[in-house]
Order: sequence, then structure tokens, then C-alpha cells
Amino acid sequence: VAAADVAGFFDECQWKGPFYFIQGADPQFGLMKAWAVGDTNNGDDEWGEEIKLAEQAVQAINKLNPKPKFFVLCGDLIHGMPGSQWRKDQEKDLKNVLKNTDQDIPLVFVSGNHDIGNTPTKETIDNYCKNWGDDYFSFWVGGVFFLVLNSQLYFDSSKCPELKQAQDVWLNEQLAVAQKHKCKHIIVFQHIPLFLKKPDEAHDYFNLEKSVRQEIMEKFHKAGIKAVFSGHYHRNAGGSYRGLEMVVSSAIGCQLGEDTHGLRVVVVTDEKIVHRYYSLNELSSQGIEKELLDMLAKQN
Repeated sequence: VAAADVAGFFDECQWKGPFYFIQGADPQFGLMKAWAVGDTNNGDDEWGEEIKLAEQAVQAINKLNPKPKFFVLCGDLIHGMPGSQWRKDQEKDLKNVLKNTDQDIPLVFVSGNHDIGNTPTKETIDNYCKNWGDDYFSFWVGGVFFLVLNSQLYFDSSKCPELKQAQDVWLNEQLAVAQKHKCKHIIVFQHIPLFLKKPDEAHDYFNLEKSVRQEIMEKFHKAGIKAVFSGHYHRNAGGSYRGLEMVVSSAIGCQLGEDTHGLRVVVVTDEKIVHRYYSLNELSSQGIEKELLDMLAKQN
């Protein structure tokens, strides 16, 4: 490891004042057509709408001043499941859009169920990693510790139990590191929300099974994690568990509720994490509101 890299790492471990990042979720190239025709398995043969929306998202982010520290996409990058017909073309088209993101704004990818399958295997995960990077990892930005998790391993790891175990061991190690470094905040990104509104709500397709959820919530609470940001629901939702905020963001792509195609602006201050969901039109035309910009301008 080069000395400059080590210096850079320690530099990012230090708190230097407020900053912000952009969270997007579910560009999911192909779902809009599949949903419209009522065939979510094979109806994803067109994604022109999603290309336009993703382009609008990138253009809106590129115009922001000051620039966000990074842009995280919380899963379901494309609709085609592993092995499906249109998947490679959907991936290629999404990459073509994303490569226009300002070079000073790093992209962070999170794996979703459509990226690695509802029941992932070693092969589907390897494939994702070759295409988009690791399925779980951590990074530091300005004294804040970020964890990206593979939530499919919590949803159904029946075909790759050893990979779930490896992530669990790794996560415990990472939380120990965070404790040692006394980071300002810990923030988690994962595709499937722990819960949508209430920590004890019933299990369904859009959240994690109750006993799994309870174990993770307790672990996160004990570790002092402030917030978990997810997608998957294609609607905005959220709640809290003992000081841990669960933030569920709607999609860049297909909407399944009353929300608009959009992105979430997340401001990290000394004391708290403040966020707001913007429609793509609003973010493109007006940028970030004064109240959030004022938080960024405060040096502490």
C-alpha cells in the first residue's frame, strides 16, 4: 500500500465538517414496461423510459454545487434477473448513462434482488461483483463510516449459507473497527429495508423476516449505527428503532405508489443526519433548498 493511500485513508477518518451525498434506488431498467404489460418475468424488453430518467438523475447531480461526496445506488440496477434475456443489454445501457456522472463524484453500488436473484448463489454474486464491484464493503468519508451490505443474504441464503456467514463475520469485524476509530457516525446502505414503517410489522416481500430483522436491529443499535438507507419498495417510507433511523427511498425508475421519480439528498452534520427526497424535476430545476445548504455552510 502506497504511503499516500495510507495518508488519504487516515485523512478520510477525520471529521472536517458537514457534507452531503446523494442516494438513489431502483433505476431497474425494464420494470416500467414489464409492469405496464403485467408480465414482470418476461415483459422487460424495453427500457427507453428508464434510460431518460437515469440520464435526468445524472444531469441533476452533475449540476449540484457544492458537489456531493458520492452518489450511492441502493440496488435493482436493472430488472432482468440473472440468466434472463435482456439483462446484459440493460446493464450495458445503464453503464452508458452512469459513465457521464461527474468524475469527481464517486459511484457506490449496492446489490438488489434483481441484481443477484431472490435466492442468490455463489455464481450470481460472482457475476455481480465482476460487473459492479463487491457485494459488501466499507468506506470512510470525512470521519463517517459507511457500510454497504448484501441484503439478499439476509432474505434467502439457502443456496450460499457460507457467503452469509462470511458477511456476518466481516460485519462484526467492521463494527469493531468503527468502535476503535471513534467515528462521528455509522451509516448503512442495503437494498431491502429492515422494515417499512414499524420495527415489529409483519414480514412480506418488501422487508426482512422478523427474527432476522430483530437480530440486525439490535446489532445496529448496539453498534451506534444512526441510519440505514434502502430502496426496494419503489415508494418513500421509513421509521425508527431505538434511535436507529430506517430510511426507505422511492425509485429513480418505476413508481409503485404515489411518489415521483427522484433522489434523496442526505446532509451529514456533527450531530445528525438530515435528508430530503426530491423529484428529479425539482432537483434539476431548483437544486438543493437553502435550509440544507445552510447546514453545509456551518463549519464545526
